[in-house]
Amino acid sequence: MNRRDFLRNSAMAAAGAAVLPNMVHGAEAWDVKATETTHAPIRMGVIGIGIQCIGHIRHLMHRSDARIMALCDVESIRLNRAKDIVNEAYKQRFGKEARPVDTYEDFREMLKRTDIDAVLIATPTHWHACMSIMAARTGKDIYCEKPMTLSIHEGRAMVDAMKRYNVIFQNGSQQRSDAKFRLACELVRNGRIGKVKEIFINNVADPSGPCYLPSEPIPPTINWDLWLGPAPWRGYNKILCPFDNWATFPNWRRYSDYDGGGMTDWGAHHFDIAQWALGMDDSGPVTIIPPRESEYNRLTYVYANGAKMIRGGAKPGEAGLEIIGEKGRICVNRGYLMTEPDDLIRTKWGANDIHLYESNSHWNNFFDCVRERRQCICNPEVGHRSSTVCHLGIICYRLDRTLNWDPVNEHFVNDPEADRLMTKPSRAPWIV
Repeated sequence: MNRRDFLRNSAMAAAGAAVLPNMVHGAEAWDVKATETTHAPIRMGVIGIGIQCIGHIRHLMHRSDARIMALCDVESIRLNRAKDIVNEAYKQRFGKEARPVDTYEDFREMLKRTDIDAVLIATPTHWHACMSIMAARTGKDIYCEKPMTLSIHEGRAMVDAMKRYNVIFQNGSQQRSDAKFRLACELVRNGRIGKVKEIFINNVADPSGPCYLPSEPIPPTINWDLWLGPAPWRGYNKILCPFDNWATFPNWRRYSDYDGGGMTDWGAHHFDIAQWALGMDDSGPVTIIPPRESEYNRLTYVYANGAKMIRGGAKPGEAGLEIIGEKGRICVNRGYLMTEPDDLIRTKWGANDIHLYESNSHWNNFFDCVRERRQCICNPEVGHRSSTVCHLGIICYRLDRTLNWDPVNEHFVNDPEADRLMTKPSRAPWIV
């Protein structure tokens, strides 16, 4: 019996006869699979110890439904500091029954473990696809930071792999678990502002570019070859991988071998919400226009229904997105929501209205979906399609001409030059 069947049968047994234990205490909590009881903690492995990851670790180690079993990073100073934080927290919670967290330099060794149910992947973007697919092959569920991928090709490969291995996947575009963004999208989807004409999107900075940083001596605490992984070989530079402190913000996002820059950073958040509002979670734009050819003098996406999405220009200043319809407009950002007319914000919903997937916590949603074996709010297809919008913009900037995109078959229309940019070369053996 595989663990999916075990979970399903266990849930049925619990509902029918209440034969499972209500709580798991002490040392047993480290050893019982999450699929063996709805109360056992989900055992986590963490890959990539950086600024974002430390926030996740501090959250996870205080959850009663999670146990951090192992940490992995190619830089040993950061890794050991994170280990000390987790061990101290668990020592205070569990006393002598606390199990010390294990550490790994090579994530492949962590993935071999059968006592880990799920992994958090918080590495630079160029590692997301390869690590996620390898984790899926071992049957581990995955929470992967955004942006989901470094290329369009990687995204489709990840979607296919998550489906093939029947694992739960959450992309870290947490704005989908924010009530203000969900309300904004529900208002649009239910036609409260009429047909959408334009969506202006702020906070999306420029794409990344080539990396010409000088080579520096490799610190003895870093496995530099493993940090590069699928990326082309180049010499070490501390701007890419600070070696002594996770609080030093790395700038690998600036360089196209590792990330898409501002286009895939905040773009993965705000383009994602625009896709949600337009009902395009399994689709995308059909035309991408560079600034010099656009009526807005900005990068412009055009959807098949005529809606246009423009990078920049949202008003007022608080808005990450300004959605303009024939009968009103909505401005939304983190902690901010404004509607015209203003009573839209107090809309009362009926049974026949469109109700979007509701999640009030990205991590809670992930853990619920792991236990219940259902799709997360930011599942692989959602993450891939939102990342694709970012990559389409990057390709348009690079070629500096209007592109026509087929979102059904996921290729450019009669444009082999653009099609070639859907894939990034990978260094062996890390080929997706």
